[in-house]
Amino acid sequence: MGVLGVASKICFALIVIQLSAQQTNAAIPSKTRIAINKANQKGPYVGIVIPNLFELNPLLKHSDYKARSLNIDVSGRRFRFGAIAGQKVILVVSGLGMISSSCDNITRMQANQTAVVRNFCIVLLSRLINKRFGGCAVSSILKIYVWYIGQRYGQGREDELPLEANGDYTREIGYIKFADYTVNVSHSSSYDNLFNNIWYQPEEVFPVDGTPEERQHIFWIPVDPLYYNLSQNLEGLKLEDCVNSTTCLTTTPKVVRVERGTSASIYLDNAAYRGFLYEKFNVSPVEMESAAVALISYQQKIPFIVIRALSDFI
Repeated sequence: MGVLGVASKICFALIVIQLSAQQTNAAIPSKTRIAINKANQKGPYVGIVIPNLFELNPLLKHSDYKARSLNIDVSGRRFRFGAIAGQKVILVVSGLGMISSSCDNITRMQANQTAVVRNFCIVLLSRLINKRFGGCAVSSILKIYVWYIGQRYGQGREDELPLEANGDYTREIGYIKFADYTVNVSHSSSYDNLFNNIWYQPEEVFPVDGTPEERQHIFWIPVDPLYYNLSQNLEGLKLEDCVNSTTCLTTTPKVVRVERGTSASIYLDNAAYRGFLYEKFNVSPVEMESAAVALISYQQKIPFIVIRALSDFI
């Protein structure tokens, strides 16, 4: 089995319990719905969510991927049907970032009957292990780290945030002080920054089994404990370390279970901020999609797990 054949088994993102396509029918033409129903009769499938054509095309050309003649276009997305190493799959390009992944997850729920959904895209490490490290990370809990409030210049940790008294914002989670990352200061022992402080906030959620219009808050999104326990079996899995005869990793790739991962629509090519996230929140994988789908799955009470390929190193 080739590298992508192995990767298709473990190194994507989100495992989601089967959802019937008959539950949602909005905005899908009847002709397309008929094609979807016929395809679902031959399911379930492993859904592979890919952010762009740059990462889709190598998979389409790989010998382990066998395409079927069936493609279904729904809501601006093309669902490609095929097989990888004998496993039935659906490929779909979501686009980069949180909003694209959320929209793709909603479209997939409307359209296709899938047993497994996985993301296939870039992941950075908040703590650099090795310049040529490779493998997979399995996160226990996830966080979207783009929900925060900027504090007015001159105020500090003891000052109440706007709307904090109403329960909209909180100082319980923590903050980053921009002045702490000032460099090349030579004329003064004290320094400041007009950006002041950024306070991290929990997400507002409305679970499907909750009271309508009554918000709840969550900061860490827990993955399904059963799936996370099962993922322990992957830690001893042997991964191939070469793409071809000339391109290989210098260290043996492996599967590692980590406590926490995080997502944002930010390509985090900054070692200082990655280090801050690791020290403050103990997060290892830092990427752009998983937590968005996790948040939707959490609110819809759909069990999931995140398994990310580590494929980019600073």
